[in-house]
Amino acid sequence: MNPFSLMTCIITILLFLVCSLVCVAEQSELICSHQPIVALAGDDVILPCYLDPPISASSETVVWTRPGLDPKYIHVHHNGRLVYETQNPSYFLRTRLFVDELQNGNVSMKIFKVKISDAGKYFCFLRSMLKKASIQLTVGVVSTPIIEIVSNNNSSKVLQCESKGWYPEPEVVWLDGEGNLLSAGPTETVRGPDDLYTVSSRVTVEKRHSNNFTCRVQQKDINQTRETHIYVPDYLFTVQLSSDWIRIIIIPVCIIALLIITLIICKSHIYFPFLYQVPVRALY
Repeated sequence: MNPFSLMTCIITILLFLVCSLVCVAEQSELICSHQPIVALAGDDVILPCYLDPPISASSETVVWTRPGLDPKYIHVHHNGRLVYETQNPSYFLRTRLFVDELQNGNVSMKIFKVKISDAGKYFCFLRSMLKKASIQLTVGVVSTPIIEIVSNNNSSKVLQCESKGWYPEPEVVWLDGEGNLLSAGPTETVRGPDDLYTVSSRVTVEKRHSNNFTCRVQQKDINQTRETHIYVPDYLFTVQLSSDWIRIIIIPVCIIALLIITLIICKSHIYFPFLYQVPVRALY
């Protein structure tokens, strides 16, 4: 085989390989999770994103951005390293790619110690392949509710449930010992300067079979629920005399008793005077 034919053969093979790689790259799709990724504040979270069919992204410039930020760049991986100069300061030392997995088409990004401010829509972009995909991150904060008895009205009791530090805004429901919903008043919601919500709710309950009651605070967007139980003893449901009735009954009884004692003392002076005579000592 002459050198020209050999060179032609090699070039043809190389062109075929290049075309094959280009075709595979064009057919491969960049896919991120279609479902929102949920994380609690303080946790680490992975935003999954990959090429399918899998092809190597080791030589790619992988760019993660978040619209609305300035700068918008969350993580830029170029020439095998993170480009710190373009990264948004709020993500400094909090992001990484799985470098060993880039050859398998895995371009997922991990965020450490997630904050409420991290919630939002993220975009992954592969520059040379001109591929782009998005993913939604939802960040939540939860806390355990506290129940207390705030009113003792005759045979019924008013229970108050309060839970501080939720995000996003949760809802409150009351349950009896059998798991049935109780009719409660409107939930009071306060949003603090830190964007966290405090919720409180009151319910009036009467004596039941078990006297167990549950306050449940839940947030469906982040699939989080916290609840607290309380047992109200039977004796607290007994009818108690109000202060008005105490004044009406006790005070007259005390007055009558005082009059009787006074009358007895007066009569004893009349019928038994010698009991109250003081002996006179001899003067000499």
